[in-house]
Amino acid sequence: MLKKGIYSATLSIINKDNSLNVEETIKHAESTIQQGLHGVFFFGSTGQSQLISTQDKKDLISTIASHKLKKHFYLGTGCNSLKENSEIISYAVEYGFNYFLVMPPAYYKGNTEKGVYNFYEGLIKENPKAKLILYNFEKLSGFKFSAEFIKKLVEAFPKNIIGCKDSTYNLFEVLKLPNFLMFPGSESKLLKGLELGCAGCITATANVTHSLARKVFDDFENKKEQTTNSHLVAVREAFENYNLITAVHTFLGEMNEKYNHVLPPLTLLKQEDKTSLLEKLKSLKFLFNSNIAA
Repeated sequence: MLKKGIYSATLSIINKDNSLNVEETIKHAESTIQQGLHGVFFFGSTGQSQLISTQDKKDLISTIASHKLKKHFYLGTGCNSLKENSEIISYAVEYGFNYFLVMPPAYYKGNTEKGVYNFYEGLIKENPKAKLILYNFEKLSGFKFSAEFIKKLVEAFPKNIIGCKDSTYNLFEVLKLPNFLMFPGSESKLLKGLELGCAGCITATANVTHSLARKVFDDFENKKEQTTNSHLVAVREAFENYNLITAVHTFLGEMNEKYNHVLPPLTLLKQEDKTSLLEKLKSLKFLFNSNIAA
């Protein structure tokens, strides 16, 4: 069951032949949970999901189904096609996974509320057991959820639409629904979100900020003084100067070369940007040996 907490859009480890390294992808996710995350979402945008084949996704799903940390594992779908999204969800449900982070189809401009409604309605009709976390990221999908539209979806599908990842940040301060999990998509919004009743966050940089973000969350839950949030926000802002996927891979690649391959058209940071990022993180005392997943 998905609960309040700190979750990453976990990285995908890619082989040199551009296939998914299932074993190493799982090992990375496992290590970040051990370092503080409540769970991970495989195949979010940070996991390069839109660039990974359906078969590779199925290979990972069937493998994690028997993992000791299965209850901490959640899935994105990362497809544009309604049929492929439904296929991934249906396959995962057979293996006991029920929670899915799903973004509206990208690429085609002019997504309308009617069209997006039809998309989610189609997924739910085909997969009535699925619990969906809406992914509000206008920059990628071209569609911005409104609070009113989400209320309409929840009213129509109260057993299926159970939360939202808000990376457009137009919802987490204003949308209040009972039994609905709101997750801002950035650590910089974590504390404010918690104060407003949000459930935590789901974020790309939690692949490396896991311990800092967890302390902010735990201190809030335990009503302790916040001593870590400003550091967490500064680290997040350092990564935000670059493409988050490539910046996180570049950072982690300094310690382990398995992170040094991403799927085209993505690339690692240029040397000058890499140097700038690493110098900034060093100035923040955000060091490899205490923040990297082994």
